[in-house]
Amino acid sequence: MKISYNWLKQFIQIDWESQKTGELLTDLGLEVEGIDKFESVKGGLKGIVVGHVLSCEKHTNADKLNVTMVDIGLEAPVQIVCGAKNVAAGQKVPVATIGTTLYTPEGEAWTIKKGKIRGEESFGMICAEDELGLGDSHDGIMVLDKDLNPGTPCADIFDIEEDEVFEIGLTPNRADAMSHFGVARDLKAGLKQKEITKELITPSTSHFNINDRSLKIDVDVIKTELAPRYCGVSISNLIIQPSPTWLQNRLKAIGLTPKNNVVDATNYVLHELGQPLHAFDAAKIKGHKIVVQTLPKGTKFTTLDGVERTLHEDDLMICDTEKPLCLAGVFGGLGSGVTEETTSIFLESAYFNPVSIRKSAKRHGLNTDASFRFERGIDIENVEYSLKRAALLIKEIAGGEITSDIYDLYPKKHPNFEVFLAFEKINKLIGQEIPQDTIKSILASLDIKVKNVTEAGMGLEVPSYRVDVQRQVDVIEEILRVYGYNNVAFSQKLNASIASTTTAADHNIQTTIGNALAAKGYNEILTNSLTNPDYTQLIEVEEDGRKSVEIINPLSGDLSILRRTSLFSALETASYNINRRRPNLKLFEFGKTYYEKEGKRIEPKYLSILLTGNTTQDSWTNKPVATNFFELKSIVQTVFLRLGLNNLKSEPTSSTIFSEGITFTYKKNKLVSFGLVKKSILKHFDIKQDILFADFDWGTVLKQIDNTPISFKEIPKHPEVKRDFALLLDQNATYRELHEIAFKTERKFLKDMTLFDVYEGKNLPDGKKSYAVSFTLQDDKSTLTEKQIEKIMSKLQSSYERNLGASLR
Repeated sequence: MKISYNWLKQFIQIDWESQKTGELLTDLGLEVEGIDKFESVKGGLKGIVVGHVLSCEKHTNADKLNVTMVDIGLEAPVQIVCGAKNVAAGQKVPVATIGTTLYTPEGEAWTIKKGKIRGEESFGMICAEDELGLGDSHDGIMVLDKDLNPGTPCADIFDIEEDEVFEIGLTPNRADAMSHFGVARDLKAGLKQKEITKELITPSTSHFNINDRSLKIDVDVIKTELAPRYCGVSISNLIIQPSPTWLQNRLKAIGLTPKNNVVDATNYVLHELGQPLHAFDAAKIKGHKIVVQTLPKGTKFTTLDGVERTLHEDDLMICDTEKPLCLAGVFGGLGSGVTEETTSIFLESAYFNPVSIRKSAKRHGLNTDASFRFERGIDIENVEYSLKRAALLIKEIAGGEITSDIYDLYPKKHPNFEVFLAFEKINKLIGQEIPQDTIKSILASLDIKVKNVTEAGMGLEVPSYRVDVQRQVDVIEEILRVYGYNNVAFSQKLNASIASTTTAADHNIQTTIGNALAAKGYNEILTNSLTNPDYTQLIEVEEDGRKSVEIINPLSGDLSILRRTSLFSALETASYNINRRRPNLKLFEFGKTYYEKEGKRIEPKYLSILLTGNTTQDSWTNKPVATNFFELKSIVQTVFLRLGLNNLKSEPTSSTIFSEGITFTYKKNKLVSFGLVKKSILKHFDIKQDILFADFDWGTVLKQIDNTPISFKEIPKHPEVKRDFALLLDQNATYRELHEIAFKTERKFLKDMTLFDVYEGKNLPDGKKSYAVSFTLQDDKSTLTEKQIEKIMSKLQSSYERNLGASLR
């Protein structure tokens, strides 16, 4: 939510710098996420001065250009080449001097520099309206008042407004703060707690008068439970035109685009007081009657955006005697809005049932400023006041007259909330005793009335605009946020619940592995559990009766199910970074996936690792080296090594994610599948480089750790010995076979084995290949003798010859 500081100052006179105000608002629970500068004219016309055109001659080398001499208040006039048809001697014009920054309509900056145009030097630029941001016209240069003095800054001539805009991360419960006046109310309470007395300036409606009763429009609210209060008034003799500059600047500052004076006035009051309003063209209301009702299911209705929508039987509609005019509290209809031909309006201000509005907005995929407020609950007591405020503003800027009484249908008055606040409960929840006088002062600053006081506590009446304060704990939260969380003293005693040792141990293991991966250059990511249902079509995920968990009330169609695999959220992250020239990625994530089986919802834990791009950067000493499968395999093995899980068995993966890959199992339990992601999947994410991905079943991994005893041994005191074989093998022989045979043959002294060369081609018999392998031998109790070593190597050679038909080269 955006809040203009200049606008805020209309309600509470403060001279603090914006940063200090932002800190106070954050302390009050209205978290200021940022403060942006706003200029009604981008750049503030800095460097733009009044110039007096002394002479204007045709350019000798260009028919469409003129060479002018312009007095801009310096000792001597400057020469400027200008292409505008309407430039002439004697004019006063805006001149952008050398070094001035101008902005395109798209907001791109460019700087005025000394230049030479067709052989003539130019020391500036005579500007048109659109080049300065003062209008849309580009028919010619802007001609100023002839009485202005050369050199006068144009920022002093035009009504340029500078503002600072707070970006407030509003929590859903704070419906009362969804307006400038609401934020000012909170600010007043915070200042009072700091012993700074500031009065709240309320917009006056005391001069609201009915001019005549010539335009009567009846109102019939059929669904009173969905519209507990409905107000309206007629305004005639309007002139629809652009709003005054001050009003346009207010709306632009908070990111709104001005439309016309009537629509802008309703938007202004919406953001000023938090009350949504809607203006109907009175001439388009058939039968001179407004009917608030629901319509039969399937009724067609076209909204202001030109989309024809099919109504639900529970959608509350604003209708005339023939047709629907507006989807109540959400969006207006195409045929009833204010246009340039409008001369009279029916202005609506109402309170609609929040649940009804929320469901209608969600059904039709609409999220408007009005529905945003109605869904959370507005102040029902503010409905008529806001109507008067908007009517007076429209009269002021559109020249209209109020031509009917105010229709105020409010059959069942909503009482204020009543709460009993116990002093003991305050002290218990806050953790320290706050003086009763301070509590009463805070409550008064929040407009919470103290009805009675006893030794045990106070009876309170909460104003209607605080729809989120209905319980004792809500009031205590209000007291604490105004008192200040930072003012609560630290206790010497720490109370905490005892966490499950298993949960704590699992968390520690996750932290250990996370640190190990980070030390290897991997970055941890955290992605959304909600995902696109279309992703499930890319791989086969509905095996074993498993079904995706669908969201009952999704935020959008793209986020309507819980993820079945972590792959797609990782690929979204990779695609985002690759498209921003960050192709070398090492990512990991701990999280949960979700599925439903036999009516039960399961949440398996996972660890995923993604690797792509190059492992080394290009430099004068090294060429970049692309990542490969074996690097991913190495990091997967590093994880298991760190966890103490050895003797893993591997087999080709059956996962439909990978074009090629491996699955590691331990005691017949599948722990991880990893490999090269299929090109068909990557194409969906517009990824053109290889992606290596590992998907750990983290829950199963943790169970194996619990069942695996920790063992250790002393570092050997005696040296190790290395010996090599160059083996001639059949083409279909694998290194894995060599490895298994070696360790079956020599269990005692063989400690390690590595493959350091593979050769296929010339000088080898057909169907053969050469493997060069190295063996590490060691005796923990004594130094191996040459005789022992030769005996071991002879055994290994015999085993390879017998089992694989191998021979030494």
